[in-house]
Amino acid sequence: MEMLPESEQNFALEFIRKLVLAWDPDFTKLTAAENRNIEEAVSDPETIPHEVINWD
Repeated sequence: MEMLPESEQNFALEFIRKLVLAWDPDFTKLTAAENRNIEEAVSDPETIPHEVINWD
């Protein structure tokens, strides 16, 4: 994907997203266990939020 120009990267990402959702419409839904794990991680003071990490 990174080899493509930015405009084509966006197109490819949207295309892949549509393919995945067409193949499995429940793809974006969490299971009860996944939801509990996320809630636990968010409430844990040791967890570092994504927005404070320099991803570059």
